[in-house]
Amino acid sequence: MAGFSKIGRVLAYRNARIFYAGSVVSWTGLWMQRVATDWLAWQLTHSALWVGIIAFCSLGPSLIVSPIAGAMADRLDRVRLTSLTQLVVASHSATLVVLILTGLIRVEIIAGLELLVGIAQTFAQPSRQGLVPGLVPRTELAGAVALNSLSFNLARCIGPALSGTMIALFGVVPSIACNCAAYLYASLTLPMIDVAPEYRRGHAPTGSVWHEAADGLRYVARHTGMGPIFVFAACAGMLLRAVPEMLPPFVAQLVSRGAEGLAILASTMGLAALAGGLLIAMRGRLAGLSRYALGSGLALALATAGFVSTHSFAVGVACIAMMGAATTVHGIAIQTLLQSACAPPMIGRVLSLWGMVVRAGPAIGALSYGFASEFIGLQAPVLVGCLLALVAFLWACTRLARIEAALEAVAI
Repeated sequence: MAGFSKIGRVLAYRNARIFYAGSVVSWTGLWMQRVATDWLAWQLTHSALWVGIIAFCSLGPSLIVSPIAGAMADRLDRVRLTSLTQLVVASHSATLVVLILTGLIRVEIIAGLELLVGIAQTFAQPSRQGLVPGLVPRTELAGAVALNSLSFNLARCIGPALSGTMIALFGVVPSIACNCAAYLYASLTLPMIDVAPEYRRGHAPTGSVWHEAADGLRYVARHTGMGPIFVFAACAGMLLRAVPEMLPPFVAQLVSRGAEGLAILASTMGLAALAGGLLIAMRGRLAGLSRYALGSGLALALATAGFVSTHSFAVGVACIAMMGAATTVHGIAIQTLLQSACAPPMIGRVLSLWGMVVRAGPAIGALSYGFASEFIGLQAPVLVGCLLALVAFLWACTRLARIEAALEAVAI
C-alpha cells in the first residue's frame, strides 16, 4: 500500500492528472491502431517481411531523427511541440481511414504513412517525456516516471483487447478512427498544464541544432553510467523487443490463430507489463534499479526464446506475459535512472536518445527478422538473437559497479 501511495501522491497534482489522462487516452488509441495496422498489413500481403517493414517505417525514423528531435525539445516550447506532433498523428489516422474506406489502401501506402507518423512521434517523445520532471516535486520523480510507464502499459492492455474485438466485428477502420479521436483529445488538453519554465523549455539556443545534438551524443557516450546501459538497452531492443512489434506472423504461423489470438497475446503482454510496472513503481527508490535493469533484460531474453520455440498457444501466452513484465521493468528502471542523473538542460537530448533506443532498436530487429524469415523461417533468427542478448547481458554485468556508482548516487 505504501507503494500505491507514492503513485497516489503524483496524481494529487493537477498537472499530473491532466498529463496522464491524455497519455492513457492517446496511447490506448495508439495500441488500437498498431494492432489494426499490423493486421491489415498481414491481410494484404501474408508476408512477415512486410510486417517487419511496417514496424521499421513506424519506429525506424528515430535512428536518424532522434538526436535532432532531442535538441529541438531542449530549445523549443515542449508543450507546443508535443501538441503539434499529436495533431500530426491524428491527421495520419484520418488519412488512413479515408484510404481504407475508398478502397485505395495499399501496403506501400501504409509504409509511407507510417514513415511520416514515425518522424512525428520521434519529435513527440523527448518533448513530452521532458515535461515529466516538471509535473511534480523532485521527491516524487520516481513515482512520476513509473506512472508514465504504467500509463503506457495500461493502454497496452486495454488497446489491443478493444482493437481485436473491433477487428473481429467491424474490421480495422473503427480502431484507427479511435486513435484519431484520442490524439485530438491529448493535443487539446496538454496546453492546460502549467509547467515551470526550465522544464517547459530547457534553455535558449546556444548554437546550431546539429551542434547541440552532437553535445547530447557526447554527453551520453562519456558518462560512465549512461553509456554502458544505453548499449545494453540497444541490444535488448534490437534483438528482443522486435518480436512484439511483428506479432501477426508469429500468431498465424507458430500458434495458428487469427485476430482473436493476436488480441489475446497483445492484451496479455500489456496486462503483465502493467503488473510489472506496478511492482517496480511500488519500490519508490533509486537504489538497486541498475540490477533490475539488467536482470529484466535477462528475463526478457529467456521468455522470448520460449515464445518463439513453442507451437502451444497456452505456453505462448505464458511466455509473452513474462516478456511484457520484463520489458516494463527494464524500461522504467532505465528511464528513472536517466531522468534522475540528467541535468534539466540536457534532458531532452538524453531522452531523445533513449527514445531512439526503444524505437530504432525494435525497428531494425523487426526488419532483420522479417527478411531472414523469408529464407529460414521465424524461429531460428530470433533464437540466435536471444543468444546474442545473453552475451550482451554478461558484458553489462562486468560494468555493473560503475553503472551503479554513476546513476544511483542521488537518492530519491
